[in-house]
Amino acid sequence: MHKDCSKNGGVPQPIRSDGTGGMDKGPRDVMRDLQNPDMLVPPVTDNGLIPNMRFSFSDTHMQLNHGGWSREITVRELPIAKTLAGVNMSLTPGGVRELHWHQQAEWSYMLLGSARITAVDQNGRNFIADVGPGDLWYFPPGIPHSIQGLEHGCEFLLVFDDGSFSDLNTLSISDWFAHTPKDVLSANFGVPEADFASIPQDQVYIYQDCVPGPLQSQAVPSPYGTVPQSFKHQLLAQPPIKTPGGSVRIVDSSNFPISKTIAAALVEIEPGAMREMHWHPNNDEWQYYLAGQGRMTVFGGNGAARTFDFRAGDVGYVPFAYGHYIQNTGSSTLWFLEMFKSDRFADVSLNQWMALTPTELIQSNLHVGTDVTSKLRKEKWPVVKYPGYSFYPKE
Repeated sequence: MHKDCSKNGGVPQPIRSDGTGGMDKGPRDVMRDLQNPDMLVPPVTDNGLIPNMRFSFSDTHMQLNHGGWSREITVRELPIAKTLAGVNMSLTPGGVRELHWHQQAEWSYMLLGSARITAVDQNGRNFIADVGPGDLWYFPPGIPHSIQGLEHGCEFLLVFDDGSFSDLNTLSISDWFAHTPKDVLSANFGVPEADFASIPQDQVYIYQDCVPGPLQSQAVPSPYGTVPQSFKHQLLAQPPIKTPGGSVRIVDSSNFPISKTIAAALVEIEPGAMREMHWHPNNDEWQYYLAGQGRMTVFGGNGAARTFDFRAGDVGYVPFAYGHYIQNTGSSTLWFLEMFKSDRFADVSLNQWMALTPTELIQSNLHVGTDVTSKLRKEKWPVVKYPGYSFYPKE
């Protein structure tokens, strides 16, 4: 039975239509209850002690600098998320995420606007490119790089292959200079110490600069050439896998060769459709919700299941091999990214598994008849929608 979420004067109450639950008359955050109906009144099939698998960027600390801002979700905010961490960052026109590098790989999705990225690899081969909405970039661990907002500024998502990562604890060029004696800098670069009189005293992180000129005006020829594998990938230009109810674009090392440690899928779910019941056999899943609203139920075995509601700007997480599905609960299209610490995207479809298993075995195991087994699909549909069989949107 689904929730009733009975209301008293427009205020949702933790009461099901079967009478379970009761009025909540105490202090409460009604707006949050309205946004999370499946937390207030869980589906009756939810059970057990599944840990929290949702956190919103709206509930994080905002780092404000001249030139932009950033906020992050790590194991500090979402303890279950051990494999990946995420940073939401915005740069003003000309704003710069300073020259830096990480011990972790960096994967990014451009949300709004455009930026110029630069990098140099261990062989002295360089890379300079402009990235726009729907574009990705990937920098392997230890590769130095920078990001600068172009004419209209930009906002993007950064994902790192370590849940404990913090973007405020990176290896920055200004920080290294500030903590190196000036006589050492002089000896290293072959210039007088006085030339370093104005270097920053601490890590700069993000700073304001002028909007750079056209890409060609900043070209820096390297005697060693450019990087052999591009650090940029145009995900939205990639043809999607279309199914009834939505689409999926998959990107991993098979079509973005440099991306060795992070694989991803951009998922579109139309109203009334759902990301089918499935699981991932290679690693945990880290999600970022781009638009719309939805709900995800996670099944952890031994009778444990829990449902979470999501909106744009939220992060979700699913442990390795846990079964789950995602429904569009709104009246507009739901878009989200699902990401994995892996070189390849992989998922197992419940429907396809059943379709490729002897029919008699399915029927005896689940006590179902041919009305069910005859409708099973041998082809995988990541997103599904069947006329007359959708739960959402509800009035």
